[in-house]
Amino acid sequence: MPNADDGALVLFSGGQDSATCLAWALAEFPRVETVGFDYGQRHRIELDIREAFRDRLTRQQPGLAARLGPDHLLDLSILGQMSDTALTSEAEIRFGEDGLPTSFVPGRNLLFFTFAAALASRRGLRHLVGGMCETDYSGYPDCRDDTLKSLQVTLNLGMASCCIIHTPLMWLDKAQTWSLAHDLGGDDLIELIRTQTHSCYLGVRDVLHPWGYGCGTCPACELRMRGWQQFAE
Repeated sequence: MPNADDGALVLFSGGQDSATCLAWALAEFPRVETVGFDYGQRHRIELDIREAFRDRLTRQQPGLAARLGPDHLLDLSILGQMSDTALTSEAEIRFGEDGLPTSFVPGRNLLFFTFAAALASRRGLRHLVGGMCETDYSGYPDCRDDTLKSLQVTLNLGMASCCIIHTPLMWLDKAQTWSLAHDLGGDDLIELIRTQTHSCYLGVRDVLHPWGYGCGTCPACELRMRGWQQFAE
């Protein structure tokens, strides 16, 4: 049953995980809005498909239309200007000397949630929903459960508010994320996520694989492909 407490703001990038989180939030809360961040990402195409996904989701499940509020797109280009990573430049995607993948953008999720909390406060939304995952991920420290729990405390202290950070995918692998989407919307939602979301770090969207669009070799594509194969078995 929907949570009648108040509404939620979903950090919606246009990828598989955030799309699943959007469907989850619409099943949990009576009012849902979305926010995306333009930080100069190499795969900016993910932002370009967000509106179409939202539209098709509500046409696919008309009962959700009344719950889905406006979308917001925030300019965080300063993050891209400060970063020298494989997601904000043409650098090679590999593991660096510090043991972190070069696709890690320092401070990204911390900034995302900080700006989302400020926006949510203005919009009267208490819940923040993100697709961060510690089970099947790329090794980003700002995706860890402890990081986000700590951030929630900091945001509430610093803003004198009471926001709650939800990460419904935190302990799911990619196959389980596909399964959650199926539980939420059946084959129709699976097909919508498969064809109308984007995960590829290189922004490749000219070949439709069984698991979706992408180059098929970057870490994001490999995770999505492996999860799909396990889900489809």
